Amino acid sequence: MTELPIALPGQETLLASWETLAQISHGAVLSRTSTAVAAVFPSWLPLNNAIMLNGHDGAAATAAAFELTSVYADAGVDAWALWVPSRATDLDAPDEVREVGALFRDTTTLVMRATLSAGRRRHDGVVRGSIAAATLAAGDEAVPVADLGDPEQAPGLTAWVLLKDDVAVAGAWSFLHGTDCGIYAVGTMPEWRRRGLARSLMEHVLADAHRRGALTASLQSTRMAQHLYESLGFQPAGRYEEWTSK
Repeated sequence: MTELPIALPGQETLLASWETLAQISHGAVLSRTSTAVAAVFPSWLPLNNAIMLNGHDGAAATAAAFELTSVYADAGVDAWALWVPSRATDLDAPDEVREVGALFRDTTTLVMRATLSAGRRRHDGVVRGSIAAATLAAGDEAVPVADLGDPEQAPGLTAWVLLKDDVAVAGAWSFLHGTDCGIYAVGTMPEWRRRGLARSLMEHVLADAHRRGALTASLQSTRMAQHLYESLGFQPAGRYEEWTSK
């Protein structure tokens, strides 16, 4: 009996966000094969990810990897990841797929979803910036307020940073798709962690999403961030098992 494809909550929002980002990134495209949808970003390497659509066993994943190898090679991208969706809601559950051609098993992210309601707090220290500034602030590089850049004008896409002493020390970006708001690349600089800044940033983003008409929010969580997201009302809804080309 043929197994139906798995479409996890927030997946359409995620794909729509990739498509929008591709429109503002030089040389980027959202490529659809018979087995997967691939974000191809020659100049933005962390975004070279593909989601398997049809089937979720080893044979289907291997077929997807075979097609994707050509897609990324044609774009000059040699490092990319295939995300295999799973209905498992526990990061420690056994993998649904044990082998994917020549790809290497990497991390697992937990798909989480929350229902939004009024009453979430907005924070004065959270402001809009450019995607580039939010990405840096979510990693390990402080961004002075003068270097935040202009927010992108792409519909639905918003980059956020949290400021301390006129420096961005935490970042994220969100994408509103219909009534769902996807939240991505949430992070705080190492020396500013464990001070509640990620919570303040998330509260603000969720409040803004609800104000703009979102009924739900979706994201992918690491093990380290899971407790924070659960405390904000997010519940596990599946996971992506990631396989990388190198």
